[in-house]
Amino acid sequence: MRIAFLGLGKMGLAILPHLAQGHSVTVWNRTPKSAETLGDVEVQIAPSATEAVKDAEVVFSILLNDEAVEQVFLGASGALAAMRPGAIHACLSTISVASSKRLAEAHSAAAKPFVGAPVFGRPHVAAQARLWSAIAGDKTSLSKVQPLIERYSRGLTVVSHEPWAAHAMKIGGNFMITAMIASLTEGFLFAEAEGIDPAVYLQVVNQGLFQSPFYELYGKLMLEPPATPGGTVSLGEKDARLFLEAAREAHTPTPLAEIFHQHLLLAMKEGMQDDDWAGGFYRLARKLAHEKN
Repeated sequence: MRIAFLGLGKMGLAILPHLAQGHSVTVWNRTPKSAETLGDVEVQIAPSATEAVKDAEVVFSILLNDEAVEQVFLGASGALAAMRPGAIHACLSTISVASSKRLAEAHSAAAKPFVGAPVFGRPHVAAQARLWSAIAGDKTSLSKVQPLIERYSRGLTVVSHEPWAAHAMKIGGNFMITAMIASLTEGFLFAEAEGIDPAVYLQVVNQGLFQSPFYELYGKLMLEPPATPGGTVSLGEKDARLFLEAAREAHTPTPLAEIFHQHLLLAMKEGMQDDDWAGGFYRLARKLAHEKN
């Protein structure tokens, strides 16, 4: 199959090798230097997004945000116009529901199917082909892209026939991750105040209550933030903002999300925008607690 892959950030670089095996893949990234880190992955490198997609049967994109995706695909000289008739665009990015709806409408008008296919997991999970994918779109398109998506996923959920529903699912899931981080943060602060090692607190509540690999993973990330974050505070803030925007559009009250978003905004104001999402959330809470004491 002829595949185009747009976006070579940390997640894109981790997903790409799984798609390149046995298929003809052409890649493009806004920053050409990222292609130098591909190693022995056999792909062709295109000078532009339009060149990358022109012969592809399926186009995967994993770009930073709404603006990046719409800038690359929409417009008279965008990638959507350059795609061959009937080619499918699977958007892996975490984007707003509103942006996904705009993209779906534009693709429908061009008779080029659009599939929402965001992923849950960090780059090291992608490298192990253990992401969870939320996918949505028409049945014919899903049947064509699903075998490709399964290459880098431990499982997937078909959310809806409406592509934007998959992106809503993604930001809704990320809200739950933030809620988990926030609850662990308060639990750790309580444990510290009571003279309990937060690592011991994490072990007991997870083994005794949740038995969740995610609580274990994120708890450890909070207590021992990685030198190179898989997800940053700035990305966490973006996801929280997208959740709030979609909830307001749907007239859904989200008081917890408002609190989480304000905390992430404060973390960015404190210069933690490039810190690990979980670690930065906890570090700011500890700082504020110690200032009060």
